[in-house]
Amino acid sequence: MINVKDKNQERQIRHKRVRKTVSGTAERPRLCVTRSLQNIYVQVIDDVKGVTLLSASTREKEIASQIAGKTKTEAAKIVGEIVGKRAVEKKIKEVVFDRGGYLYTGRVQALADGARASGLKF
Repeated sequence: MINVKDKNQERQIRHKRVRKTVSGTAERPRLCVTRSLQNIYVQVIDDVKGVTLLSASTREKEIASQIAGKTKTEAAKIVGEIVGKRAVEKKIKEVVFDRGGYLYTGRVQALADGARASGLKF
């Protein structure tokens, strides 16, 4: 019998391992990425207070109109640029990048590149 790896379970293990050390503060909040098959979600979180400072996703109406007809990777880059602009507007310049256990490739990398392009440092 063939043993099939549960990729989501492996991702969750990676995420728990990273979250032991990665935490967001008011000066340097955590940029958290969550990915589904069709959408990508980003939050900027202050873990000390336990609050979400801002968020963006492909499901928002203003973003959905911009990503119509684009690939998921291109959409992730647009979401990254938008979350970066929103963070800079709230005077957040540096964040800790939490990729959520996902591998740093494809949509996660495109999102990070978009956020960096709009002025975030991590």
